[in-house]
Amino acid sequence: NAPALTIPTDIGRTPKGTATTQAALGRVLLDLTREAPDAAKRVVTVSPDVSSTTNLGGWVNKVGVWSAAERRNWFDDDRETIMHWNERPTGQHMELGIAETNLVGLMGELGATWSRWGQPLFPIGVMYDPFVERALEPWSYGIYAGGQSILVGTPSGVTLAAEGGAHQSIKTPSIGLEQPGCISYEPAFAIDTEWTLLASIGRLGRPDGTSAYLRLSTRPVDQTLAAVPTDPAARERRRRQVVAGGYPLVRRDGAQVTIVAMGAMITEALAAADRLAEQGIPADVVCVTSPGLLFEAIQARQGRGPGDSWILDQLFPADRATPIVTVLDGHPHTLAFLAGINHVRSTCLGVSKFGQVGSLDDVYRYHGIDTDSIVRASLDILP
Repeated sequence: NAPALTIPTDIGRTPKGTATTQAALGRVLLDLTREAPDAAKRVVTVSPDVSSTTNLGGWVNKVGVWSAAERRNWFDDDRETIMHWNERPTGQHMELGIAETNLVGLMGELGATWSRWGQPLFPIGVMYDPFVERALEPWSYGIYAGGQSILVGTPSGVTLAAEGGAHQSIKTPSIGLEQPGCISYEPAFAIDTEWTLLASIGRLGRPDGTSAYLRLSTRPVDQTLAAVPTDPAARERRRRQVVAGGYPLVRRDGAQVTIVAMGAMITEALAAADRLAEQGIPADVVCVTSPGLLFEAIQARQGRGPGDSWILDQLFPADRATPIVTVLDGHPHTLAFLAGINHVRSTCLGVSKFGQVGSLDDVYRYHGIDTDSIVRASLDILP
C-alpha cells in the first residue's frame, strides 16, 4: 500500500497585484512540487490540446510529458520556445488532442488506481469550460464507477467574450452543482483557487473521497479586493469558509441589501456595493465559492442529509437578513435557492442567452451582469 501523503491546505502566500484564477491553477501545481514533492509526484494532468492556453505551461516544463519511451524534442534547440515538450516515461502530463470524451475516460481510470492497486494518483483534467458538456456522460460514469479526479473547466463564461459565443459556457455551474460524487467550486480570487484546489486534491484516492469540478476564468482581478486576513487565525477561518462554500467579503452597519457574487463577477459586485454606499444604502457582499456545498448545508439544516450547516450562519446570519441580489457569469438559477435560507426577496442576475463577441463591459451590459445592472437590481428590491 502507498504511504500516507500529506497535502498542504495553505501554501502560505498572499497573491498581490492583478491575477486570474486560471493562471493560479498552474502556480499552485508548481508550488506543490516544492511544498509537497511526494504528493506532487502523484499528480497527473491531462488536457485536450490546450495545455498552454490553460496556463499549464510551467507545470509541463517542470514534470514533462508522459511517453512509453524517451522521445527526442525536435524543438529543444529553439531558444524562443517557451514550452519544452520533453516526452519520457516519468512525465506527468498527457495530451489527448481534441478528444474530451477520451480525456474524462482516462481520468476515471487514473482516479481508480487507489482501489485497484493501492496506489492513488491525483488526476487533474483541464479543458475549455463549454466542452465539459461534450464530456459529461463519460465523466459522470467515471465518478459513478469509483474514479476520483478533478475536472477543471477554463476559461469559462461570457467573460471569454473575445472568442465568440461558441466558447462561452452558460450551464456548467448547474452541472457542477448537481453532479453526484463531485464537489464544485468557482473561486473568485487566486488564493481561493489555491485553497479549493488543495482541498480537492486532499479528497482524492480515499475510500471516503470525492471528485471535484473547478470552474476558472481568464478575468484579471485585483487581488487586494480579497482582503485576505493577515492574522493567522483569521486567515485559517477564511480558508475554511472558502472550502466550505463561501465567505462574507463586506459587512456594513445597517445593510439594506446583500449582493451575492460568484467567480468572475466579484469585481462588479464590490463596485456596485461601493456605489450604493455613496447613495446612503449600505450593502453587504458575500462571495460564494460552491453553491453545491451551500445547498448541502441547507439540506443538513433541515435534517435531509449529512454534514453541518455552520457555513450558512457565517454567510447569511438571521440577524443580518436582507433582500439579496445574486450574480454570476452563468445561468442565474444557480444561486436562486439562496433566498430560501432566510426567506427573503431576491433578484437573480446571470446569463441566459447565447454569448456575443465584444468588450467585457459591453458583453456584461448585454447580459445584465455589469455594475449598473447590479445597482439597479439592488435599488429595485429595496422595501
